[in-house]
Amino acid sequence: MTRQINVGEVLVGGGAPVSIQSMTNTPTQDVQATVEQIRRLTAAGCEIIRVAVPDMAAAQAIGAIREQIAIPLVVDIHFDYKLALECIAQGCDAVRINPGNIGSPGRVAAVAEACKGKGLPIRIGVNGGSLEKPLLAKYGGATPEALVESAWGHIRLLEDCDFHDICISLKSSSVPVTMRAYELMHRESNYPLHIGVTETGTPKMGLLKSAIGIGGLLALGIGDTLRVSLSADPVEEIYAARDILKAAGIRREGPELISCPTCGRTRIDLIGLANEVEERLKTVDKPITVAVMGCVVNGPGEASAADVGIAGGVGEGLLFKKGEIVKKVPQAHLVDELFQLIETL
Repeated sequence: MTRQINVGEVLVGGGAPVSIQSMTNTPTQDVQATVEQIRRLTAAGCEIIRVAVPDMAAAQAIGAIREQIAIPLVVDIHFDYKLALECIAQGCDAVRINPGNIGSPGRVAAVAEACKGKGLPIRIGVNGGSLEKPLLAKYGGATPEALVESAWGHIRLLEDCDFHDICISLKSSSVPVTMRAYELMHRESNYPLHIGVTETGTPKMGLLKSAIGIGGLLALGIGDTLRVSLSADPVEEIYAARDILKAAGIRREGPELISCPTCGRTRIDLIGLANEVEERLKTVDKPITVAVMGCVVNGPGEASAADVGIAGGVGEGLLFKKGEIVKKVPQAHLVDELFQLIETL
């Protein structure tokens, strides 16, 4: 089991539930826009939010942002340790840095001491696209071993300051490299791991790569907090993360939809029905499994593990509960009848 840290009021590691993170894409110094986006992300299920801090104007906005949001705020710092110190003074809940790129040991110590004084953790964020040149030369590229060695170099800088409230990420745009790096780190360290695949692209491929990489790690028992990185509205990252956690069997919050792939027996617009049910389920928060099946021959039986479901036929369909048929319903009313049944659960 990994060590446990506190990111604000959210526990990370040590057996705590795997938490969902995202990152804003608004200019951080625009307090109103950033707060509004964080509130949307919170409503979607985000539990920890990170903001970029490229300059002092962004750093000086942290206090105003933190006062207006309900989830922990992590600041993303590169190179300038003074930005980290300002964000800590402003009231952030955690700092993301790479100690090796913010200058002398004295500067690392200054950040570590400031975090220690306020009980804040530090996330070390190693990325395959910005590895140290000596490591790239040593390993011939951004290999899993190079990522892990880079992480240990940064860790030791903090450990030398007697700082141990650390979380680690080792991200690459390659799913196999990412997974192997996290597996190696999991074996070598008990620091909590922030998992994710970086630069995954647009939602179609990004979700696929994230589901394989993040879901695969979760299935192996690796990962304490996660971010799905998509070139999209950050809210889509939250929906994707929730779906990955459900698919990996990590969480059971809200409804899960199952539907058959269709076959030659299908006599209804199954795809249209499934899409309609999925959309309407976004307003349901019950931890139930809902099935949309393509035929009345096998549907209720194949989906017997579902709490409720529908199976289509010619002009009519079946409404069922726990594999038992409730009644026949005209096809045009199948979805409405299904949601009436859901309301009774």
